[in-house]
Amino acid sequence: MTYEPFQIVNGAATSRWLITCDHAANTVPPFVNDGSLGLAAGDMARHIAYDVGAAGVARELARLLDAPAILSNFSRLVIDPNRGEDDPTLLMRLYDGTIIPANRHADRAELEQRLNRCHRPYHRALSELAARQPDTVIVSVHSYTRQLQGRPPRPWHVGVLYAADARFSRPLIDLLRAEPDLCIGENEPYGGHLPGDAIARHAIAHQRHNTLIEIRNDLIETEATQKAWAARLAPMLIAALGHVSD
Repeated sequence: MTYEPFQIVNGAATSRWLITCDHAANTVPPFVNDGSLGLAAGDMARHIAYDVGAAGVARELARLLDAPAILSNFSRLVIDPNRGEDDPTLLMRLYDGTIIPANRHADRAELEQRLNRCHRPYHRALSELAARQPDTVIVSVHSYTRQLQGRPPRPWHVGVLYAADARFSRPLIDLLRAEPDLCIGENEPYGGHLPGDAIARHAIAHQRHNTLIEIRNDLIETEATQKAWAARLAPMLIAALGHVSD
């Protein structure tokens, strides 16, 4: 079977929404160290390899919003599609205390191979999807671990990230904070966006409405909880967009 670096879900949908999931999979392509990064299966199932639960949320949001979704099909440890090509964290050799054996001695030729066969095809496809509508709204779905090694627990259930453009994120944060059972992070657990990352490249550079949602991964470990969170978020996304003037 031919390896494909991304999957498009609900590709015939015509709504203005576009769902992205940059860290959907923990796949290691066969051309990368014979399909292994040298990590134990337990490490490949952790947040260091992909965003646990995010793909299921993204797929269900695509269904509920009648939107196309694009999901990566390579581990963030192979190469990170949510980083620009000049970002020093594009290819990680150490992540949350874990050494990545297959990356320790990766040279420029290896980096170029991973860019050409994973990172660049994903971004070309994302760019084409975003350009199909003149008023595309990009919702980037991620998840994060409750606690990094040696760090305090993170209290937020959901974080909403934005940088230069908060037109859509701001009303979404307000709606989420109106939910009495939720602790919402604004640019938490991470701050905004980095130059060259996926939102900067495909949304901010084109003045498209956008937001990046981080869900704590212990809340979306099962198919049922992934669908439940998508069902909770979808009407809030629609309502938040209603507060935005184009």
